[in-house]
Amino acid sequence: MIDRIADQSPTWRRWQEIPAVCFHPRNLRSTLVAAAMVGTLLFLINQLDVVLSGGASARLWIKVALTYLMPFTVSNYGVLVGTRRPAVASAEKMQRPEM
Repeated sequence: MIDRIADQSPTWRRWQEIPAVCFHPRNLRSTLVAAAMVGTLLFLINQLDVVLSGGASARLWIKVALTYLMPFTVSNYGVLVGTRRPAVASAEKMQRPEM
């Protein structure tokens, strides 16, 4: 239980804290795995035929890079949504009962 608490991912409130969350080893590992799996599947569906036919150009390889970058970005967005700390004022408002 103590190891689990010590290995918790960082959270963020200000945009300056976002890189620490995204580059935390556990978050980075999960986002890279997701990008590799989804990106490879999309590559196989969308561009494999062109590569195998010999028609790969620089433009196609840029598309391939974007095919992997998009799921990486979406996965990081999910991490950021899940790790955001509420603002202090919002947290106090949530604890105070309304009358």
